[in-house]
This record gives sequence, structure tokens and C-alpha cells, in this order.
Amino acid sequence: MSTSQLPSDEAWLTIPDSLAASCQKTPEGAAWLERLPGALRELRARWSLQVEGPYDSPDVTASWVAPVSRPDGRSAVLKLGLPHMEADHESDGLRYWDGDPTVFLIDSDDALNALLLERCVPGTSLRRESEPNQDVVIADLLRRLWRTPGQVSPFRPLSTMLATWSNQTLKQQRDWPDPGLVRDGLGLFSDLAASSPEDVVLATDLHAGNVLRAEREPWLVIDPKPFVGDSAYDATQHLLNCPDRMRQDPIGTVNRFTGLLGLDAERVRLWMFARTAAEPRDVWVDDDRWLLARALAP
Repeated sequence: MSTSQLPSDEAWLTIPDSLAASCQKTPEGAAWLERLPGALRELRARWSLQVEGPYDSPDVTASWVAPVSRPDGRSAVLKLGLPHMEADHESDGLRYWDGDPTVFLIDSDDALNALLLERCVPGTSLRRESEPNQDVVIADLLRRLWRTPGQVSPFRPLSTMLATWSNQTLKQQRDWPDPGLVRDGLGLFSDLAASSPEDVVLATDLHAGNVLRAEREPWLVIDPKPFVGDSAYDATQHLLNCPDRMRQDPIGTVNRFTGLLGLDAERVRLWMFARTAAEPRDVWVDDDRWLLARALAP
């Protein structure tokens, strides 16, 4: 939906091209995209928001996110996410961490998968920092996020997500370029999840793109996808977002980051192998992921 197609008082209601393209890949995504303008209008009226145009970049593929002003003049961020299994408990996670070290959750509508969030100012991404500096910041944030869940927890075990991935990967079996490598990775998904030395609440998707500079703290976490499981798993997402270093020195890069986290480097290496070998993907080719899986293989 382009700005030129909208009335002047709804110029904020644009859909980033990258989000539209991502949603059109599945019938569920296309249906959500069709409902999105109505949901945005409803929330704008209910929460009495002044909405600016949405954030737009190639990374905007799973949520419509825009800066807003609340009735008292304070700034916030409105986020409507494309529903998907991994992010089902984002609002629960933000309530659980309650700003330490995440953005605060101001309000939510779980039926619409909508969040009203604290706005980070200046809001620049940790990606602007060098990767060694990213290592230090993310290690500190992860250690703060890891907490033992209470007896009554809304969060699913990490094994639930891994089982979903494994089922998707098995359906893609005809496209596997190296069946032995994939089966080894699938086996480790089960073995590592079952042998966790201590289960904690995980962010599961913490990388430099999900950390923003702020005023309340130097850096705050956005977009957590909480599950409960092995803390060594949580080291993997940042490492997967450092492809050049991982390609050049996979074992050294794993060892440096796990040293900052105080984790068992061997468990992190095995989790990295499992993810690079056995995660479902749109296209299975002999690419950098396969080279990395071979370099990390047991």
C-alpha cells in the first residue's frame, strides 16, 4: 500500500515492501497482511496514538513497527507482528523481564499480536559497533536474561521449537545435499535439549540487530522469543550473525564468545553444528551454512 493510494490523514498506513514480500510467501501471511490496516486503525483509535510512518529496511520482514506518541505526549513504539510459532510468547517475555534488560511493555493485544513498547532513543542498532564489541554487549545482556523459571511458567520448552524445526526439515528430505550431516544435526537437537545442565529462560533470537542504544540503559533488548532450555543454545544466534568471522575461524570465534558467557564451548559448538546442519530452510544448497556445518561437525 503506497502513500499515494492513501487519504492524507492515513499517510502513516504504508506497508514496507520487504514486509509485504515476506507475507506473500504463505497464505497465512497474505491473510494477515490483508487484515493489517484494519488492526492498525483499531489500535490507533483505542490507544489514542499519533502514528508516524513505519520503520522501513530490508530487515523488516515479520512485523509492522512505527514510532508513536501517546495521549500524554510520551513517545512509544507500536508493533504488530506476523503470527508465528517462535514469537507466540513475546508479550509474556517482556512482562517477565520487565525492562531488565528489555524494552518495557506498555500495553498489548494478544489477539491482534500487537505491542505498545518503550521507545529507545536514539535507537541505533548494536550492528553499528564492531563485532568484538558486539560480543561483549550481547554476552552481558544474555547473562542478565537467563533466569530460572518459576514453577508456573508460560514459556514452552526449547524442545518444542526444535521439534517443529525437525518436522519441517524432514519434509524437505529430498532436497538435503548431505543426508548424513542433516541426520547428525537432527539427532543433536534431541540430545542437547534433553541433556541441558540447567534450564533457564532463553531469548533465542538475540543478535546485534535486536539490541538498540537507549537512554535508560546503554543497550536494551527488543524482540525476545522466550523458551526454556539450555543457555548454550542462546549463544548461537549472535554467532550465526557473524558469518565472516565464523567462516575464517569458527572454533576460535565460538571459544571467544563462550568465554565471555562462561559457557561450555563444546556444547555451543555442537548447538552451532546442529543449527547449521539441520534447521529448515527455503532453499537447500551447498552454501556457507554447509561449509560451516562441516567445519563444526563432531
